[in-house]
Amino acid sequence: MSGRKNAGSTSPWMLILISLVCFFATYNFLTMPSRGWDGPRKFLGGGGGDRDSAVSYRSGSGSGPNKRFHVALTATDALYSQWQSRIMHYWYKEMRDRPGSDMGGFTRILHSGKPDGLMDEIPTMVVDPLPEGKDKGYIVLNRPWAFVQWLQKAKIDEDYILMAEPDHIFVKPLPNLAHGDEPAAFPFFYIKPTENEKILRKFFPEEKGPVSKIDPIGNSPVIIKKAQLEKIATTWMNVSLQMKEDQETDKAFGWVLEMYAYAVASALHGVHHSLRKDFMIQPPWDLKSDNTFIIHYTYGCDYSMKGELTYGKIGEWRFDKRSYLQSPPPRNLSLPPPGVPESVSCAISTGNPHGNGHLRKLKWHRKFNANSWEHLC
Repeated sequence: MSGRKNAGSTSPWMLILISLVCFFATYNFLTMPSRGWDGPRKFLGGGGGDRDSAVSYRSGSGSGPNKRFHVALTATDALYSQWQSRIMHYWYKEMRDRPGSDMGGFTRILHSGKPDGLMDEIPTMVVDPLPEGKDKGYIVLNRPWAFVQWLQKAKIDEDYILMAEPDHIFVKPLPNLAHGDEPAAFPFFYIKPTENEKILRKFFPEEKGPVSKIDPIGNSPVIIKKAQLEKIATTWMNVSLQMKEDQETDKAFGWVLEMYAYAVASALHGVHHSLRKDFMIQPPWDLKSDNTFIIHYTYGCDYSMKGELTYGKIGEWRFDKRSYLQSPPPRNLSLPPPGVPESVSCAISTGNPHGNGHLRKLKWHRKFNANSWEHLC
């Protein structure tokens, strides 16, 4: 480690600083809310597996050790989730040690309840899924429960956590975008608390203030203090389950229900997020990748061979991650035609392990070979 060469000459000021850090750490621990009868077991009963293989990595030359954040990726053991998780984890490793990075350790929180074939490749903790039938076919509902279990069981060295998803690709070293007790989050245009006040008042009572206190975000990507997330996580899980049980809310929010639940839970705890549009981009709507840290390839990309977007209609050239539910993208996946926005080309070239360009040599069905990844877009 970089500080060891001076280990033999610790100054009195350093000892005072260490004492203060220990004091505040102890204070935060003692003042954390109890996880008693009204915590996760109120809904779920007992907990499950305790397999923690998370690894702490040396970070790059970012802001300093106190700004490091742990990358937490929630995932399932489905092949669809696995191929995305492998790509995401690879680019995390590529960016982790570069100048400007505050990335620390990495954990894939596997909420399938049992180990899978990536345990030796990606640092993973196995946690329990919700009881059978509790998610009502909405698998994302397992995410908050996964975080509750992970935060209770894991040893997390970093003071901050980045909540991430399998379809995220790091395209630049990511610094800690949070400011002290103000977490950083990406604003989603379709999360509209003020337009859904009637529904949200079921979960965010008037005495808590206007619904404008609810940030237009989901839980990912978010960089947040670990101590804050430990307070929010159980509320996030319980609000998610309550929203899913309420038919009006379930119908109104659909596939973004869990995102609304995180936003509500944060507001209930008085946590306000700094909104960072540069946190990530989402092709094909965002056209360039040079002013962002993450590419989120959640939307399908359909184009004519002239490079014209045909969204809503299958294009002559297309990439949609949902086309690969049962198998990873094929080795002959081609790059987009000329005229397609740079963001789409970047997502394909960084995420396609066997197509054209600098990723051609990668053997998808083996472990990643760093020598075959030469540069970014």
